[in-house]
Amino acid sequence: MSKDGINSYLANKGLDVTPISSLDTFNIQSDSSLSFTGRSSFTDEVKASSTGNYNSNSGYGLVNAGAAVSQAAGEGNYGDVPQLGGNNWGADLVKAPAAWSHGYTGQGVVVAVIDTGVDYNHEDLRNNIWTNTKEVANNGIDDDGDGYVDDVYGWNFADNNSNTLDNNGHGTHVSGTIASENNGIGVTGIAYNAKIMPVKVLDESGSGSYGAIAKGIRYAADHGANVINLSLGGFFSNNTLKSAIEYASSKNVVVVMAAGNDGSSSPAYPARYAYNSGIAVGAVDQNNNLADFSNRSGSQEITYVTAPGVDIYSSLPNNQYGTHSGTSMASPHVAGVVALMLSANPNLTVSQVRQIITGKAGSSTETATFSLTSSPINQLANTTQPIPLPPVVVSVGENGLKVRFGDYELSNPQKSSVSSITNVNSGSSLVNATARSFFRYYENSLSNNNSGGDAEETAKKLIGFSR
Repeated sequence: MSKDGINSYLANKGLDVTPISSLDTFNIQSDSSLSFTGRSSFTDEVKASSTGNYNSNSGYGLVNAGAAVSQAAGEGNYGDVPQLGGNNWGADLVKAPAAWSHGYTGQGVVVAVIDTGVDYNHEDLRNNIWTNTKEVANNGIDDDGDGYVDDVYGWNFADNNSNTLDNNGHGTHVSGTIASENNGIGVTGIAYNAKIMPVKVLDESGSGSYGAIAKGIRYAADHGANVINLSLGGFFSNNTLKSAIEYASSKNVVVVMAAGNDGSSSPAYPARYAYNSGIAVGAVDQNNNLADFSNRSGSQEITYVTAPGVDIYSSLPNNQYGTHSGTSMASPHVAGVVALMLSANPNLTVSQVRQIITGKAGSSTETATFSLTSSPINQLANTTQPIPLPPVVVSVGENGLKVRFGDYELSNPQKSSVSSITNVNSGSSLVNATARSFFRYYENSLSNNNSGGDAEETAKKLIGFSR
């Protein structure tokens, strides 16, 4: 049953349901290529249409920190500088070192990471963590009268407490891309002297609600964030979330949003709000080719740029590091570039940041393709190709919609087969959810075994929902 059919069925049942885009990808280790029998939700090829410097695939193209920061600072164009190489190729691709060479490293800028929390004790992050200096830690008193007790390291809107430590890994990985220290350890963040404000809105499985995310955005805007990173998204508009993003923009906070990982012709929400607020970000690989999984910019012109999002090396909890892929990884590159711009010129408005980012980006006309050939589904266990993961899903109600940022690419992928999918040993239940979600996404295409069936049962298999 198609997604449109599912949505129509649920709407007729009076349910307010929002499927959620995966924003990251996952690898299954093996020996040969992945193929499927039957129809896929992907088209074989996506062609770009162009208008001026904007095209419907990659928007305004690859973000350029050197050019954007030089304009923000009112200086001449920055020349090329030696590349960092190695695991810092993402910084090289967006030309962050050119801005660093002129002294702009994110100093004085606060970037809120609204996600699964942050390991603020990490060796590569601990010196770059924002703290609420008006609050006294662990005294059980709301010292600053903001309605949040002991919110020294931000607030946890998933559990309604002050514990913003990351028990998933996603938020820490995102934070490392933005502001890991330039200390010769691990990786160097795009804005390595910026401060990270931890705002936890997703639990250990990567689930949360739009209501929690909206509260997190407002918290960040009210507590001094200059930039907000949102590496999460869904298929449909949500007024609560939209209003929160508009509120942040009204307070001159730049909101940067991952475009989504469904290979769709337009971004997921909230990235689609970039027609009016914030910046949407798609993912490219090391050769500046648009990732197969990345949602495109769409024919409606919006503030959309691309950034590295394939095989991105960054921090993980407990002083660990790992490689993940997704538009979740691309978005923090752009959040870091915005932080560099604001360190060069703190007086920039949101509108000016958006104009400079798009005006200085290098538009690409690359056509990304994703093709599926026919072969038995039991070859799933024999792939080493990145798999664009599916929509994950949804509870009901304006403020109770379940949100999931998506699923990662494993640094050390584990081998699995269809028959043992629930026994993947990765140290994280998220991997199992990843694999199960993957099968839901391809609905009819796995073995041509969808014969129509009962609509309600099909809906329950494809997405989770509650009244």
